[in-house]
Amino acid sequence: MSARGSLYAPLSLHGRRVLLRTLTDLDYAGWLEVRQRCHDWLVKWEPRSAHSTHLAEDQRSFVSRCAIRERERQMGTGYGFGIFFEGRFVGEITLSAIARGPLQNAYIGYWIDEAVAGRGLMPESVVTLLQFAFESLGLHRVEINIIPRNAASRRVVEKLGIRCEGIAERYLEIDGAWEDHARYAVTAEEWRDRAPQLVADWLLPSGD
Repeated sequence: MSARGSLYAPLSLHGRRVLLRTLTDLDYAGWLEVRQRCHDWLVKWEPRSAHSTHLAEDQRSFVSRCAIRERERQMGTGYGFGIFFEGRFVGEITLSAIARGPLQNAYIGYWIDEAVAGRGLMPESVVTLLQFAFESLGLHRVEINIIPRNAASRRVVEKLGIRCEGIAERYLEIDGAWEDHARYAVTAEEWRDRAPQLVADWLLPSGD
């Protein structure tokens, strides 16, 4: 069953300017346009084995990924969202590998259209997803892992003041090479203390 034919309605989260919404096959054209235009900007940072190809961009593969993410959402193991700004698709953000039991942990990953990078849309998207993770899902800890030389991605977490826990050596295979990652994390206790300011800065209408 395609994401369009799902029995479940899309899930949407609202920021100040961005809309985070689960993707369906109807989003393929917008997604493909950004992926092709920003190919060189994106692929050098993406998880990929040295023995595998880059992310497939054909429509069948896109629809399959939408369906997989829908199943993950229904199982409670992951949530994938398209980022929409002024009605246009501009990127993706995921909350993945959700672990319950005594861990209550998940990971955030993201990418954005180079044309709108640096405008604060990704920090806003991260705060929107953190609010969902802690206040709706009841998680205790969320991690964001970034290659140290990926300055654009690190600026996102640094703008938000997210705590860095150090460097994990050769943590993840990126574009065919094992790369160190800076590990950033937020706990539920930190979110409780910092949420009022983060929400005011990034999610509430300006002037509120």
